[in-house]
Amino acid sequence: MSATDSIIAPAAEPMASAPVVVERSSLTDHPAARILLPALFAVVMIGLWEGLVIWYAVPEVILPTPSRVYQRILQTWPFLLQHAVPTGLDSLFGFIIATILGMGIALVLTYSKWAYVTLYPNVVLLQLIPKIALAPLFIVWLGIGTSSRLAFSVFIAFFPVVIATQTGLNSTPPDMIRLCKALTARSWQVFLSVRFPYALPHIFSGLKIAVTFAIIGVIVGEFITAQAGLGYLVLFASSQAETALVLASIAMLCVVGLVLYGIVAGLERIVLRKYGH
Repeated sequence: MSATDSIIAPAAEPMASAPVVVERSSLTDHPAARILLPALFAVVMIGLWEGLVIWYAVPEVILPTPSRVYQRILQTWPFLLQHAVPTGLDSLFGFIIATILGMGIALVLTYSKWAYVTLYPNVVLLQLIPKIALAPLFIVWLGIGTSSRLAFSVFIAFFPVVIATQTGLNSTPPDMIRLCKALTARSWQVFLSVRFPYALPHIFSGLKIAVTFAIIGVIVGEFITAQAGLGYLVLFASSQAETALVLASIAMLCVVGLVLYGIVAGLERIVLRKYGH
C-alpha cells in the first residue's frame, strides 16, 4: 500500500459508520404542555403560598391563604362580577380607541417624512412623562366620569401600537416594494396587498401589550374617581383591611385581563391564518 492509499483509505470508514441522528420532538412542543406546564407551576406556587402562610401563622389581615381568598371569591362572586363589568368595558373601549389612534399615527409617520421628523420625537416625549402624574389633570380636564378613565387608558396604551405598527410597515422586504412598483401598483394597493400583511405580526405584538396597558389605565382612573369597578373595590377593601377581598378583586381583575388578552390572541390567529405571510 502506497503512502497515498494509507491517507485516503481511513477517511472513507467514518462515513459508513456515522451515527444516525434522530430528531426528537421536545416535550414543550406538545400542545397539551402549553396548558399543563403553566397550570402545574401555578398549582405549585399556590401550594407553597398556602403552606408558608399556615406554617408561619401569618395573620389574615397581612396575607390570607389562597383557600381563604377562594372562599371570599365564592362569597362575593355576584359583587365581584358587578364591579368587573365596568372595568372590562372601559378597558375594551380604551383599547379600541388606542388601537385606532395608534395605527393612524403610525401610518402618518410611515408615509410622511415631514410628519416623522416633526411628530415622532414628541410622541416619544409623551411616553417618557410619568403617566400617574398626569392622572389628576385628566380629572380636572374631563371630570370624574368615564371619559377621564378612557382618556387616561388611551394615553397609556396607544404608544406600543404606534411603535409596533410603524416597525411592521417598515419591515416589508424592499424587493416586494420594487416588484409592486414595477407592476405599476398604486400606493394603496401596495399597502393592502404587501405592507399591511407583512406588518400584522408586529401589529399584534403591540396590541397584546396595549391591551394590558389599557387595563392599567382604567384601574388607575378607578383608584382616583370611580364609585364602581375593580379598582374602586380594591381601594375600598384596603381601607377596610379586607386583604382577602383585595386579593379576590385582583384575581377577578386577572380574569378580565386574560379574557381581553385571549380575544386579541384569538383574533391574531384568525387574521394571520387568513392574511399573514
